Amino acid sequence: MKYTTIFFSCICLLYAVQSRADPSGDVATVLDAFHRAASESNFEKYSSLISDEMVFLGTDGTERWQGKEFRDFAEPHFRKGQGWTYVPDNRHITMSADGEHAWFDEALENAQLGACRGSGVLVLQQGSWKIIQYNLSVPIPNAMVVDVASEIAALRSR
Repeated sequence: MKYTTIFFSCICLLYAVQSRADPSGDVATVLDAFHRAASESNFEKYSSLISDEMVFLGTDGTERWQGKEFRDFAEPHFRKGQGWTYVPDNRHITMSADGEHAWFDEALENAQLGACRGSGVLVLQQGSWKIIQYNLSVPIPNAMVVDVASEIAALRSR
């Protein structure tokens, strides 16, 4: 009887652990929905996945939008059906110890820009994951970075 009780206790514990949702899977689902909504120019869905305090950093050094400012930037593009398509690949998600924050980075592919990188932070707000920061960049190979930096400096000096 003693071993049966221990056995069933272990089975129940294993079941409880396995049935808990994987928060990194939930974060990945939000990021996938974010990219899909942008590709479909679905502003309502896109907007629902970002926090009110969100900071979006674009590929140009001048592109920094926060909260409503980012929504005001994106909405006219989406209303015209001119969203953007970035296809994610090779995503890494790190969860905070308290399970309420997640950091990620992901390789992205875009028809115009080619290989890109997205990185950022999500926060659990009232039971839903929201993107609180997104940074879109174009990785420059080290062999090209000095030339690109020189071109940027020349552009700024005009």
